[in-house]
Amino acid sequence: MFETLKEQPADALLALIAQFRNDPRKDKIDLGVGVYRDTTGATPILKSVKAAEKILLETQDSKSYLGSEGDAEFTALCAEIVFGTRDNPRITGIQTPGGTGALRLAAEIISASKPGARVLLGLPSWPNHAPIMAAAGLQVVTYPYFDLAGQKIRFEEMLAALDKAEAGDVVLLHACCHNPTGADLSAEQWKAVTKVILERKLFPLIDCAYQGLGHGLDEDAKGLRDLIAVAEEALVAYSCNKNFGLYRDRVGALFVLGRNADAAKTVFSNLMNFARVCWSMPPDHGAAIVRTILSTPELRRQWNEEVVEMRTRLRAVREAVARADQGFGFVPEQNGMFTNFDLPPAAIQKLRAEHGIYMAGSGRINIAGLQVEDAARFVAALKTVRG
Repeated sequence: MFETLKEQPADALLALIAQFRNDPRKDKIDLGVGVYRDTTGATPILKSVKAAEKILLETQDSKSYLGSEGDAEFTALCAEIVFGTRDNPRITGIQTPGGTGALRLAAEIISASKPGARVLLGLPSWPNHAPIMAAAGLQVVTYPYFDLAGQKIRFEEMLAALDKAEAGDVVLLHACCHNPTGADLSAEQWKAVTKVILERKLFPLIDCAYQGLGHGLDEDAKGLRDLIAVAEEALVAYSCNKNFGLYRDRVGALFVLGRNADAAKTVFSNLMNFARVCWSMPPDHGAAIVRTILSTPELRRQWNEEVVEMRTRLRAVREAVARADQGFGFVPEQNGMFTNFDLPPAAIQKLRAEHGIYMAGSGRINIAGLQVEDAARFVAALKTVRG
């Protein structure tokens, strides 16, 4: 059965975790894995999450299946956070195992609707975007999104690529806190992209994985909301893993904007079928936590404060990097957990070997892996390996 299979390379980030763990140096720095870390270097369980789990422990009376759609109230409450309302009849949603599950479900429904559809993807992007689309039989067409050397969005090239797209092509957009660059579209750039999407009759697929970690929950959703307000159809993949700190619980949702309420219901019925054969029923615990937080005023207030705390810490680290050297002034202009430096493999290896600084082979760093007091040392090491 398996004789035709070839051994696949190990996941680079998993290998990086092992290298970091086995490094005996006390002052080593882990900038690789994309999880939030606090001022102690830990990835904490939010206080609001702990409180919600206590409520569930005391009140949850069954572990029976919820059905393929998952927790409908969780999805409705997430819609309120993402779109600013839960009452748009053209929008419906389904719970998924994390944002990755939402993206895979989106790819499946696109493939079923338009086999072999083209997906326009700006580079660099999250490394899993292209494989997920390709696994569903979609064609991935890339264009330049960001200039690593100049640390600027290549917006004219982005617009030119979209302007050449064909009606029905899918455009994959990051809602906020771009992974891996941290470079988000401005309000004016969102308007220009929206204009091209409407004129060329393109289909938007929006990945919203870090809402609240850039400028605020509403601010980070503005470009998405403005596009949804005028789009005929769209899909939005949403993750609660980051802004609720529920990484291992895999909490997400896929939302569909239909041409009308009936069209949205039709798409939802197809999503239910795909979910049934992919994972049958989504995991409940993480979604129940989010539902409990968002439906309990005191916990929702506490969660909002914790999101602000995470965002403030990320901003403080970015500003510390810029203070260490004015040549890094672009870092505070970016948002969320990531920045992507233009570094050759040899420099990245030297950072690990000589300075105990671990980052992805692409040059992407997790800002949350840095402490404010480490910023000057980090910048000095970067300058050293750059020569």
